[in-house]
Amino acid sequence: MPLRLIFMGTPEFSVPTLLELVAHGHDIAAVYTRSPKPGGRRGLELQPTPIEREARRLDIPVLTPKTLKTPEALDAFRAHEADVAVVVAYGMILPQAILDAPKLGCFNLHASLLPRWRGAAPINRAIMAEDTESGVMVMKMDAGLDTGDVATAERLAITDAMTASDLHDALARLGADLMVRAMAALERGALQLTKQSESGVTYAAKIDKAEAHINWSKPAHAVLRQIHGLSPFPGAWSEIAGGGEAARLKILRCELAKGSGPPGTVVDNHLTIACGEGAIRAIELQRAGKAPMKAAEFLRGTPVKPGARLQ
Repeated sequence: MPLRLIFMGTPEFSVPTLLELVAHGHDIAAVYTRSPKPGGRRGLELQPTPIEREARRLDIPVLTPKTLKTPEALDAFRAHEADVAVVVAYGMILPQAILDAPKLGCFNLHASLLPRWRGAAPINRAIMAEDTESGVMVMKMDAGLDTGDVATAERLAITDAMTASDLHDALARLGADLMVRAMAALERGALQLTKQSESGVTYAAKIDKAEAHINWSKPAHAVLRQIHGLSPFPGAWSEIAGGGEAARLKILRCELAKGSGPPGTVVDNHLTIACGEGAIRAIELQRAGKAPMKAAEFLRGTPVKPGARLQ
């Protein structure tokens, strides 16, 4: 018999899991998501979250409470009489009373191999730390920050070609399938939980925009991973002289390349840039206020000669 679920999520990462749960016949009693924020062309129109858009398309009731800590919020949550709550990047802390409300508990999909990268930005941090693998885990939530017992997991290799966007999309698909399998096991009474290890704990702090300035003195691999870990947002950037003043340039995708020179120096006509050790070649770039473009297209409009410096 399908489970009666409350789904709690907000960004695009959450959407595949919601769609898979619906496709597998689970009864979604309600969707909880964050309130619409101003956006659109003028920045004034209220924009629903990706999850709200999908839920309304599927005719699922949507709630956007500003807090879950009031008695009224708890009563409304309990009124759904859910077997379980599925939480995927909801963006709001669940009080203990909410965690205790569903009959079978609240289960979270987290985009890391816990206990590594607990917290807000596990995808970015895994790439920037030069990890060789990431993954998704389903855990039963408790009051701690991603400290709950783990039910099941899937691993995924991180290649040097992967940006945060690439890894995000791959883990979203993998996580949707994992959560469906976890809910099927829970429905059968066969879901087993394992306590997280107390060793190897790391925290994935939110990305600070100050981290986006490229440090060319680092080895090429570390620079590549900084660039890819911050792509597309906020975008790793450097400044290059042009027209008498420095212009900010985001590098969104790159590859390791042969070359050497003072860190930040362009060493050929293909936008290969020297690092502290080795070099990287820019593949995709973005100038301030412009759309992303391939490096070859950028160079046609803005020739950058060997010896130019990025800083």
